[in-house]
Amino acid sequence: MISGRRRQAQAFVLGIAALLLAATAANADPGTVAAKRAQAQRVLGQIQQIDNSLGAAVEAYNLANVRLHKIENDQRENRRQLKLTQANLKVAQDSLAARLVSAYTSTQDNSTLSVLLGSTSLEDLLNRIEAVNSTSQQDASIVQQVASFKAAVQRHRAELKRAHAEQRSVVAEKAAQRRHIEAQLASRRQLLSSIKGQIVRIKAAEAAQQRQLAAAAQSRLAAAQPVAAVGVGISASTPEGSTVAPPNVHGGVVGIAMQYLGVPYVWGGSSPRGFDCSGLVSYVFAQIGVSLPHSSYSQFGMGTPVSISQLQAGDLVFFTGASHVGIYIGGGQFIHAPHTGDVVKISSLSGYYSSNFAGGRRI
Repeated sequence: MISGRRRQAQAFVLGIAALLLAATAANADPGTVAAKRAQAQRVLGQIQQIDNSLGAAVEAYNLANVRLHKIENDQRENRRQLKLTQANLKVAQDSLAARLVSAYTSTQDNSTLSVLLGSTSLEDLLNRIEAVNSTSQQDASIVQQVASFKAAVQRHRAELKRAHAEQRSVVAEKAAQRRHIEAQLASRRQLLSSIKGQIVRIKAAEAAQQRQLAAAAQSRLAAAQPVAAVGVGISASTPEGSTVAPPNVHGGVVGIAMQYLGVPYVWGGSSPRGFDCSGLVSYVFAQIGVSLPHSSYSQFGMGTPVSISQLQAGDLVFFTGASHVGIYIGGGQFIHAPHTGDVVKISSLSGYYSSNFAGGRRI
């Protein structure tokens, strides 16, 4: 039974280890920290469940001990009763023996005859004989009762001995179950500590990377040349008749957006206290006098569409069916508010994001 639980625990630990390896392999995924946090939450839930199981196991162990102590108390009482019964049996046996000796002696001394001769009547004689017989029968009955009680106490003693052995086995089993669950709990807590450590390391590495990306973006902004005014705000036609987007005149939003790096993601947020993805875009563009709705789906319908190869700093980039939006900053990177638990940051338009790219819009 216990070995079965141990096999289940080993399988569970291997499963957790596989999750950790999978998470490590997916390190390029933008949701790494979020995934680790989700994993930590799952482990916390498991710890809570195991903790509840441990509480039940401890109480089962306590109950088994209470029952064992009750049996041990019963055994002590049984031993006391057995000693008393043995003493009482000896007294009763001695009393009966004394009476038998007395009756035999009185018969030899013709005392019985004196009893008979001393009777005043036949009725008195019968009463005297009945009294002698009754006394002997009572003594014999007392001896029999005490002997019977002694036998019952001895049987109870044997029963208590068996119950004590069985209960000690139950206590040992409950103790083993408790130790097994405590080991599981220690393992999960160690795993949780490891996950939290990974989160700290990932966040530290991400922060260092964000500083490098921000520095590189600032350098690009400083080196950028003013966009030529020729053709601004109009569409041009290619020989094939297709329409191309006009040059981007809102590259300045990149510098504004970068002021909010590190601001936490807040669902529905549209201020420096917290942003969601479309809230960041609408707030940043509002700083240059451009009004955009606080909705990535609505923003996707604005401006002019541009392909991933035509992107310029200040263009909007959309992902996973326009459910997420960011601002392209050049160099194959964009700034955005990713998801709950994260902050406004710079990400690379590659890997996960390139595979989920839904389109670009030039406002």
